[in-house]
Amino acid sequence: MKRYLSIPHHSSTRSKEGSVVSTLSEDERAKLWLKRGVWLYFILLITEGALRKWVFPSLSQPLLIIRDPLAIAMLLYAWYTNLLPNVRYVNWMFFIGIISSFASLFIGHGNIFVTLFGARILLVHFPLIFLIGKVFNAEDVRKMGKVVLWISMPMAVLIAMQFFSPQSAWVNIGVGGEEGGGFSGAMGYARPPGTFSFTNGTTLFFSLVGCYVLYFWLKSDEIKRVVLIGATVALLVAIPFSISRGLTFTLVIMFIFMIATLTRNPNVLGKIFMSVLGFTVLIFILGMTGILDTPLEVFIKRFENAKVSEGGLEGTLIDRYLGGMVKAITRSGSLPFFGVGIGMGTNFGSILLSGERTFLVSEGEWGRIIGEMGALLGMAVIFIRLAITVKLSLKSFVDLRRGNMLSWMLLSFAILVFPQGQWAQPTSLGFSTLITGLLIASFNKVPEPKMDSEGIIEVNSSHG
Repeated sequence: MKRYLSIPHHSSTRSKEGSVVSTLSEDERAKLWLKRGVWLYFILLITEGALRKWVFPSLSQPLLIIRDPLAIAMLLYAWYTNLLPNVRYVNWMFFIGIISSFASLFIGHGNIFVTLFGARILLVHFPLIFLIGKVFNAEDVRKMGKVVLWISMPMAVLIAMQFFSPQSAWVNIGVGGEEGGGFSGAMGYARPPGTFSFTNGTTLFFSLVGCYVLYFWLKSDEIKRVVLIGATVALLVAIPFSISRGLTFTLVIMFIFMIATLTRNPNVLGKIFMSVLGFTVLIFILGMTGILDTPLEVFIKRFENAKVSEGGLEGTLIDRYLGGMVKAITRSGSLPFFGVGIGMGTNFGSILLSGERTFLVSEGEWGRIIGEMGALLGMAVIFIRLAITVKLSLKSFVDLRRGNMLSWMLLSFAILVFPQGQWAQPTSLGFSTLITGLLIASFNKVPEPKMDSEGIIEVNSSHG
């Protein structure tokens, strides 16, 4: 059944004093509350690590799933108000999640808490993607992007402080109040986690910043120039301070997506030129200050060390991404039919089942899925994620042909984290859920866009 995604226009009545008073229908009020839920999900995603490290360290374990009750409440409310998307991908994933859960309990590891932790990925966060895509629209996506750019500036200051501070400093306190929240980098410097529980949060957050920064350089009339420049500086600073190769590779892909807009929108050549010029000038100014000398040296050393240990670009990209996929499939024949049990491949599962944080199944996402659920159900989950990725890519390309670059630039991030993102890790799961939901919502144009049976918005009008 197809459903409208855009929020209807407000009706209005005139009060006795003559002023116009806006009224909302029940459907509008429900969508408004769900929108607020999406914003709260975003806020909790950004602040979850800070709560676990600095505010409530004694509650670090339950705060690990702080977004889960919110996501469940949103789905239940959407069901109660008849706003829950009827998407076949969600139905298939729900069926797989239920089967895998029963298999985990009766013929797998048998731990109900590990099972629930693993099942929540498919039964809660995956459906939330399509709910975000239903209640948000393109303008909401832009608004969140502007907030992301504002947050990027203090976040860059924070990771710079963490970089230069010893691991005993308060900014580097880890989850639960333990000393040393950073992760091994190079030359004795640790990768900073920012406000997140782990350093991957920094990479994922500034990847989100990156796709919005490049979009707003293409659409500079939609944002204040001072905010865009400030966020661009924050992004450039974050690259060396994060000591993250993943962030670097992601930004390269995003820039390629930006250049690709020329194939369908030659008129943006001037803005791309200005953005490149702006980046160059900002890099030159930052280089003149000397503040990036040490982090750049550490960053380059990190790449050199990785080149030796992993074989350079082939080892870091081809083997880690494509190689991990191939190994996951080729090794599936030695697994039980239903796998070893859903949730066992997560860090939470490893702690409960073995008493230590380790990879009981596989470090790679595809290997974890097939290992937990078996070849049949695991491959079904992978196929669903790939099918959605392909459809979103095609829809984004259609949007790009019509001159709309928002979905195309969001795709540059989503295409890297949705098909093979580490959903076992809560922060990675949160960013994958958010960016994919925002990508679907970016197709939501006025008037009256519709969602098809696969949960993707039908492109039937244009937006800026």
